[in-house]
Amino acid sequence: MVALVLPRLIDVSAASRRSVSVTERNIAALRSVYWLLLVSGFVEPLLYLLSIGVGVGALVGDLNLPDGRLVGYAAFVAPAMLASSAMTGALAETTFNFFGKMKYMKLYDGVIATPVRPFEIALGELGWAMLRGSAYSAAFLVVMTAMDLTTVGRAAIAFPAAVLVGFAFGASGMALATFMRSWQDFDLMGSAQFTLFLFSGTFVPAEAYPTVLRWLVEVTPLYRAVHLIRDVALGTAGRSWLIDVLYLLLVVALGLLVASRRMGRLLYR
Repeated sequence: MVALVLPRLIDVSAASRRSVSVTERNIAALRSVYWLLLVSGFVEPLLYLLSIGVGVGALVGDLNLPDGRLVGYAAFVAPAMLASSAMTGALAETTFNFFGKMKYMKLYDGVIATPVRPFEIALGELGWAMLRGSAYSAAFLVVMTAMDLTTVGRAAIAFPAAVLVGFAFGASGMALATFMRSWQDFDLMGSAQFTLFLFSGTFVPAEAYPTVLRWLVEVTPLYRAVHLIRDVALGTAGRSWLIDVLYLLLVVALGLLVASRRMGRLLYR
């Protein structure tokens, strides 16, 4: 029995090391400009928060939550900006950059000449994307806490939720990138991403939409992400958070599965 289990443990350990090596390669290649990446991904949601959450919020006033509580508009919008930031950071790394490395730089053609396999490349790239996305999330949570839009304790719980959101969009973005044929295909992805940003309960509660549209909104990944982080940040999390977590975990699993299989076909053909 031990003889059967031990090789599997060794294989898992070796696979983990190879995935980490892919992540370390990205860190070494971009170390000198990493602070620019952080600024670029952090400023946009912060500007949305200040302009819409605070500026428009002064006109909107308080909003009623499903449990009957009143919250300020900035406190309502801020968790959505956090979820959107996690989505944007993960997608930027696992779509544009991943596609360029695979199709034009031919980086992975050299990597697979080593013992690293496509699934390990996918894990390593996702790990790098999450380092970037986690930095965005941590910085944004500091701002939310400083603006008294959440508490320190809730922010500590919201951080792993934001990391999970990044994993979900990173994995799905990587899978999507393997189907891209040229840079022009990213125009469609950008439109879909912006649509999700506008219609995921970001600026208004999903209950404000017509019934059919509300059903469509509630099955999108960004809505589940916004719903999870908002409930945590505002302290309204109930059993519904389990649905959000399971949904996002399923997206991670499916994304990695599709990405690794597609990479295997593209790199070994």
